[in-house]
Amino acid sequence: MEVLKEKIFLKKGGDLRDVQMVNRRIYGAVDDRFFSNWELFSNQERFMMRALKGIRKDDMEKLRVNLVIATSWFLALMNRIHVDIEDAVWNRFPYLCSYCGSCPCACKKIKPSKRARITKKPHLRPKNIRGFQEMFEEIYPSGSRTLEHAGIHQAEEQGELSEAMQVFAGSHKKSTFQEIIDESADYLSCVFAIANSANIDLQSELEKFYSNNCHACHQAPCKCDFRMISDFKS
Repeated sequence: MEVLKEKIFLKKGGDLRDVQMVNRRIYGAVDDRFFSNWELFSNQERFMMRALKGIRKDDMEKLRVNLVIATSWFLALMNRIHVDIEDAVWNRFPYLCSYCGSCPCACKKIKPSKRARITKKPHLRPKNIRGFQEMFEEIYPSGSRTLEHAGIHQAEEQGELSEAMQVFAGSHKKSTFQEIIDESADYLSCVFAIANSANIDLQSELEKFYSNNCHACHQAPCKCDFRMISDFKS
């Protein structure tokens, strides 16, 4: 395992690629050693369900902590399957709803029967994580839903990502892998939706989470053992 002396952290104002790279540098080795793809996904799901429990219990601290940890496991999965999540999100949501092609979303009004053809405008691409959160607030305003609704939508996307992974595992086709990419973008859009509905600044939270190597053992690469990871309380 690589031994590093410098502190690994997410730079201020970093983008989605930056946080994905930091995640790999800190957790890549231990994830490869301990976890299969499905085990990475299971841990992501484990902490996301804790986040959703925070919504049900009206415990905003539980929601905040577990939303960030679930995002870290999600990034680990994206690293494992070599998906550039920033590209995936931008290709799916280029400052427009991925279905009706409008900003803000007009799906409830126009009820499209199929996805609109979308033209990307590169100059609108967000420059950092906060920019993506602001983009999703403009596409899907938090005032149009409750936090509970955002949480239910997140659970729906969790299931669709799981289904996409299962289909790919049984087919190994390029087309079904694309479904994983698309569903991963949809999943992350719902993370931003929850953050917007709960007034959580994901840029700040991820910068704090990735401020000093592993958030738990504070070493890089992470030195947490399997039992510590499986017993982690949040």
